[in-house]
Amino acid sequence: MTEYENDYEEELEAFLIWMKDAGFTAYTQKSYLADVREFLNGLNGKRLESVKKLHVVSYLTSVRERGVSDSTRNRKHASINCLFRALIELELLTVNPAAGIKKSKTEKNREPVYLDEGDLQQFLSAVSGKYRSRNLAVFLLMSYMGLRVGEVHTLNLNDYSPDRRSLRVFGKGRKWRNVPVPDAVAPYLEEAIAGRLSPWRSKEEAMFISQKGRRLSIRGIQGIAAGTFERFQQSVPEAHRRPYSSHKLRHSFATMLLRKGADLRTVQELLGHSSIQTTTVYTHITSREKEEAMAKLEISIPVKEAAITE
Repeated sequence: MTEYENDYEEELEAFLIWMKDAGFTAYTQKSYLADVREFLNGLNGKRLESVKKLHVVSYLTSVRERGVSDSTRNRKHASINCLFRALIELELLTVNPAAGIKKSKTEKNREPVYLDEGDLQQFLSAVSGKYRSRNLAVFLLMSYMGLRVGEVHTLNLNDYSPDRRSLRVFGKGRKWRNVPVPDAVAPYLEEAIAGRLSPWRSKEEAMFISQKGRRLSIRGIQGIAAGTFERFQQSVPEAHRRPYSSHKLRHSFATMLLRKGADLRTVQELLGHSSIQTTTVYTHITSREKEEAMAKLEISIPVKEAAITE
């Protein structure tokens, strides 16, 4: 517990209750609480009704000076904004000093890091170890069905219908979507379910279980992916290694679909994006594809006739 956390015990408890009631995922609750605790500790015991916009901006500035990304800075701002919104709705405060503060401008249209089909096959070949069956199924769900890390984490056994070859996915915004399971993926998923580790609680419904007998955590999935990516790139000089992570498998899925001619609306539905604008980030084109497109141009320049001299 931080030095000043006791001063805000009631507010933190109220904020947690508000997030649970609003349907925030356990992962979001944990992230927002960590951000808010950091902010509150920097107030040095100042009462929340005395907090001004200047205090929030000052904190966000210090965050940026530590070198965090603009997206992380924006998430911390969102966390603090949610805190004050919650306390106003619960009638513990009347003013939100975090409202109206501009977001940092994140780099738009940045080409996502992804694996092409050949690299993806090599990555999947790098999956090894005692829990290979489970880990391979996890990565296939992300790279060939586009699931987020958090969505894989929340999957339960009854979310998979082997008869319909369909997976029910609980995504962002508390929205369910049904994703078809490709014929090539289904055997690996069914093998992982058949060899599922025994949970320490008999009523545990999680599809993927950790070696500790609990639901495989988001951090656990990210760690397994990091280790696999390290093996995948072990022959690549360190200076040329790409910043792959578990989420890049989802990027790869979207990229492959669009390159094979799937329309944006379909990809949006499969990825669970609420806005099609989010999906357009995957319409990036590689230099090779640009060169191939340019090579298709037929250029015919008429020969200039020689001047006739008398």
